[in-house]
Amino acid sequence: MTRPALRHHYTGKVRDLYEVSHDRMLMVASDRISVFDVVLPDEIPDKGRVLTGLSSFWFEQTAHLWPNHVVSADPTDLPETAGPEVAGRAMLVRATRPVRLECIARGYLFGSAWSEYSERGTVCGRALPTGLRQAEELPEPIFTSTTKAESGHDETVTDAEAAALVGADVFEQVREATLAIYRFARQHAAAQGVLLADTKLEFGHVDDQLLVIDEMLTPDSSRYWPAEQYEVGTSPPSFDKQFVRDHYLALGWDQRPPAPSLPQAVIDGTRARYVEAYELLTGESFDEWFAPE
Repeated sequence: MTRPALRHHYTGKVRDLYEVSHDRMLMVASDRISVFDVVLPDEIPDKGRVLTGLSSFWFEQTAHLWPNHVVSADPTDLPETAGPEVAGRAMLVRATRPVRLECIARGYLFGSAWSEYSERGTVCGRALPTGLRQAEELPEPIFTSTTKAESGHDETVTDAEAAALVGADVFEQVREATLAIYRFARQHAAAQGVLLADTKLEFGHVDDQLLVIDEMLTPDSSRYWPAEQYEVGTSPPSFDKQFVRDHYLALGWDQRPPAPSLPQAVIDGTRARYVEAYELLTGESFDEWFAPE
């Protein structure tokens, strides 16, 4: 994809940021994919458009719960210098000062939380009831957080460590917002036959106002399971990156770059899962989302 004719500000694992003005940024979602904090050598076609379309949907749906950074995802509202290729994968957003914390709401015991619980009976140092099984629904959703590393792996932190890192007031705000948004999205997803196991949110400040930023409730940042195939004690099939993670786990890859290339079947299967997630959650055909002219 040709880069927009704007000043490049930042490149992340998946997204690129460009300066539009002193208080506006263009956020472009690529088709890159990362697992275990490693960017893979292969891309997933249309992945960036799915991420932008779903984020746009959820930002609009949850704006009454917490303000966010979105100005517009409509290609006609983007600067002409952005170029036509970013249509459907770019959002004009407010420039913020990011909170250096990744905020996670968990409703089910899975992933790194299940690994820690299996060893110590805790999640991020928080004791949970005994006897829980993999993928089991938690009695109540819990909030956990990690540091936001510029490179390499994010590090899990306790609530006390997170509060010390960003300040007690900010910590309470991000915890409240993360859980409120998770509960709302979980209810919406369930009505579409999808279980939202967990999700990750990020936040930033404009002056003293705290906004949700980056992406929201996408298959990159969330774990979605088809409700009809969910079974406690298993690794449920998913609409997210777990399909790719499972491929690499089966290979025995040491999770250090460079990663082995993905087979075409995994690339195609991942694209299909992302698109299906978009259509189930929004109730709309992915073909109707903005596409480059």
